[in-house]
Amino acid sequence: MTSALSLLEIEKSFGPVAVLRGVSLEVKRGEVHALLGQNGAGKSTLMRILLGLERADRGAIVLADGPYAPRGPADARERGVVMVPQERTLCPALDVVENIVLGIEPSASGLLRRKEAHAIASRALGLVAGDGRIPLAAPVRALSVADQQLVEIARALAQGGLGTDAEGVRAKVLVLDEPTASLGKSDADRLFLRVRALADAGLAIVLVTHFLSDVREHADGYTVLRDGKVCGSGDAKTTAPEKIVHAMLGRELDTERGDADVEGAHGYRGAHAADVKEGEPLLELRAVAGKTKPRDASFVLRRGEILGIAGLVGSGRTELLRAILGLDPTSSGKVVLTAPRGIGLLSEDRGGEGLMLGRSVADNIELSARGPFMVRPARVDAEGARWISELSIRASGPAQRTGDLSGGNQQKVQIARLLREDYDVLLVDEPTRGIDVASKAQVLDLLRTLARRGKGVVLVSSQLEELVATCDRIAVLRRGVLSPSRPVSEWTEQKLLLEAAS
Repeated sequence: MTSALSLLEIEKSFGPVAVLRGVSLEVKRGEVHALLGQNGAGKSTLMRILLGLERADRGAIVLADGPYAPRGPADARERGVVMVPQERTLCPALDVVENIVLGIEPSASGLLRRKEAHAIASRALGLVAGDGRIPLAAPVRALSVADQQLVEIARALAQGGLGTDAEGVRAKVLVLDEPTASLGKSDADRLFLRVRALADAGLAIVLVTHFLSDVREHADGYTVLRDGKVCGSGDAKTTAPEKIVHAMLGRELDTERGDADVEGAHGYRGAHAADVKEGEPLLELRAVAGKTKPRDASFVLRRGEILGIAGLVGSGRTELLRAILGLDPTSSGKVVLTAPRGIGLLSEDRGGEGLMLGRSVADNIELSARGPFMVRPARVDAEGARWISELSIRASGPAQRTGDLSGGNQQKVQIARLLREDYDVLLVDEPTRGIDVASKAQVLDLLRTLARRGKGVVLVSSQLEELVATCDRIAVLRRGVLSPSRPVSEWTEQKLLLEAAS
C-alpha cells in the first residue's frame, strides 16, 4: 500500500508546555490506523494540526499528492482531509439530504438546487451505508444513534469531495474520533463494516479511540501517544492488549498488585474497604436506564464508603449521575434514596453548571434550594468567610469574584456549597479536572474525610490512579452498562483500563 499521510517530527507547545514532542506517524491508503493514548497524551492537538485548526511549531506533513500545511479547516477539506467528531454535529430538525450538504449546498440565485443536493447526498450515503435503508427525506432526529453516525461520515465525505462513480471518493484521509462511544456492540460492528468498505476503496482512516477491542478487531496498525511522544506502534491484530496498555501507561502490567501497594501520583493513599465499616444503605440503583445512557446500572451505596465509577469518554458516566439526581429522565429501572439528608451533585462542568463565575464566593456558597427565601448580606458574607477558612480557599475574602479564583479553589467553592447543606450522599463528577497537583490531593483527602464521617460518595473520575487510591469499591461503566462493583484491592489502573476498553 502507498502512503496517504505522513506526519514528520511534529512539535507543538502552548506557552512553556510542550504538548507534542517530535511525533511521527504514517497512514497508508486503504489502512485503518488507530491512534491511542490517555487523556492529555496529545491526540487532540495532533488531529487539530492535521485539520488546520492549529499550526505546528516544527515538523512537516505530507499527503499523497505533496506537502500539506492547511491554512484552516476549509483548506484541509479542499485537500481531502476530513473528520467526524465524537460529539454529534447534525441538525436534528433538518432531513438527511440537508445535513449532508450543509455548508456545501448547491444553489442558484440563493435557492437550493434540491435535485443536485439529493444526488450528492445519495452518492455520499451510498458509499457509507451501502444498503439504502436510511431514507434521505427523514429528519435526522428520527434516526437511531448508529444511523446518525453514518450520516455524519457521509457528510464528511461529501465535504472532502465526491467524484464520479469511476473516480470514487476524492477525500484522502478520514479521521474518526471515538466513533463507537455512543454505540452498542452490534451497531459498532455494523459501523466498522462500512469503515472497512471505505478503506478498501482507498481511503486512509485514522481511528481515535480508547476501545482496545475495536483496535484489535478492526484496525490494521496502531500508534500510541504518551506525554506528547510516540511510545508504541505496530500491527493492531497481532499485538497483545497488555502491550498496548503498557505503552499507554508507561508501566509494566502487574496483574498481581493489590491495593496495599497502590499510591496515587501525588502520594495519597486510599481508605480501603478493610478500614471502613459497612454502613446502612443510602442509595440503591436497580437496573436504571436513561433515554440513551446508561443502558443498565445497578449498585448499592452505603454510609461511610466511596464508590468509584470508571469508564471511557462517552461511556455514560456523567449521564448516570444526572439520571440518579433526576436531571435527565430515565426510561426504566428504579432509584431508591434512603438518605435522611438527601443528595447533592458536584458537576464536572464547573464554569457552565456548577458555579456562577460572575458572582462572589459567598454568593456561590449560599446558593441552595434549601436556603431561606431572604438572606441578609452580612449573613451571606459571614457564611462565606467560614467556609473559606474551613476549606482553606485561597481568596481575598467572601466578596471576591469566583471566576477570578484558580481552578482548584473554584472546586473547593463547589464542595463548600455541598458541605454547607450537609447532604448524606455526594455525587462527585471529575473533581480534580483542570486543577493543580496540590489542590488535587486536598480535594481527594477531603472526600476521604467525608466518607469517614459517614457520608456516602459516588466518585466519577477519568484518572484511574485516583480511583484506585481513593475508593473502597469500583465499578466499570462500559458502553452504558455498569459492571458489578468489586473491592479496590482487586483493581489496578491496568485492570481498570483493560476492563473499560474491552
